[in-house]
Amino acid sequence: MLESNEFDEIRPYNDEEVPEIMNKLLVDPVFARVLKNVFADDAKIQVIRDTMLQIQNVEAFQRAFMIPFLENIINTSTKGITIAGLEHLEKDRSYLFISNHRDIVLDSALLNEEMYKYGYNSTEIAMGSNLLVYQWIEDLSRVNRSFIVKRNIPVRQMLKSSHLLSSYIRHTVTNNGNSIWIAQREGRSKDGLDLTSPAVLKMLNMANTRKFVRGFQELNIVPMAISYEIEPCGNEKVAELLKRQSDPGFQKTEKDDLLSMASGLKNQKGRIQIQFGAPISRNALKNLSKEGNINDRLKRLAEYIDYHIYNNYKLFPNNYIGYDLYYNCNKYIDHYTIEEQRSFIELTHQRLKLVNEDREDAMQLWLKMYATPVYSYENCCQKCQE
Repeated sequence: MLESNEFDEIRPYNDEEVPEIMNKLLVDPVFARVLKNVFADDAKIQVIRDTMLQIQNVEAFQRAFMIPFLENIINTSTKGITIAGLEHLEKDRSYLFISNHRDIVLDSALLNEEMYKYGYNSTEIAMGSNLLVYQWIEDLSRVNRSFIVKRNIPVRQMLKSSHLLSSYIRHTVTNNGNSIWIAQREGRSKDGLDLTSPAVLKMLNMANTRKFVRGFQELNIVPMAISYEIEPCGNEKVAELLKRQSDPGFQKTEKDDLLSMASGLKNQKGRIQIQFGAPISRNALKNLSKEGNINDRLKRLAEYIDYHIYNNYKLFPNNYIGYDLYYNCNKYIDHYTIEEQRSFIELTHQRLKLVNEDREDAMQLWLKMYATPVYSYENCCQKCQE
């Protein structure tokens, strides 16, 4: 029997728990309806159910379901994935990957698929509780090495929950030998601007019993960037931004998040690149901690992570085209062809038909989403290199 521990309510499921979870899913009527909707073929559904009964651990689940599922997503909705920066990582070390965030599911899922392909252990994934709207989603996520980040809870509970989360991440990286992926801020970037929230770093520091430098050094933080040639949910993001402009009190529903998850999986994404920076060194942390109070240090650390995410972000022709169209210039005309520009404009009109193609502000939001990574690189990385 498994012993209870302080992280039980948020941690991924252990191997010993997997058979019970598989059986639990198979008697869940909501999960049964999901299978029926996704796979109309009863024979296919029966094969899936039979396979689930044979699953005995997390790795077997990932091999049987997640890797084939993601390979199908890659083959049908992308033009391939490249991965760079693996020379910075050692296979027997644990890391805390702090990443930009563009798609609810795919950012971390594709990272794990690529890590598996190159012989690295899969990474534990931070998953917001707001996305776990059904029990079957939580169960599948936790079998697939996700841990829960509590959202939308009272302030007093949030403080306790944040400390528990901080303790779990630190314990996992330093003691359990597992790496962790976490987004640089709560929620996906809607406008193309990738900014690390000092609040995320403050949470990570809550369980630190050492000084600033030693505490962050033991987390072995690796800034990383995931770049999509075509935004997986670009038109949905534009639609949400338009709603927020007209109604500042607009709040997404659970249905909105589920629709975004589904869109991200099926929409065409073009080329994708995942790139790792080097782990943040002790010397870098010492330089960041020389002046000011803890809030000043966390702000400088956030800016340091931003710099490395911008520097590792892959700028595709679509980004340069979006920049030139948004700013009404030809600054980057040498970075794309006339055919690439024509294809991007066609894509723009196709996607904005799903929003409201006739509205100029929708077009501007779409172009800005692609232009902003170029702007971020110009104003952060290029200036530092001059």
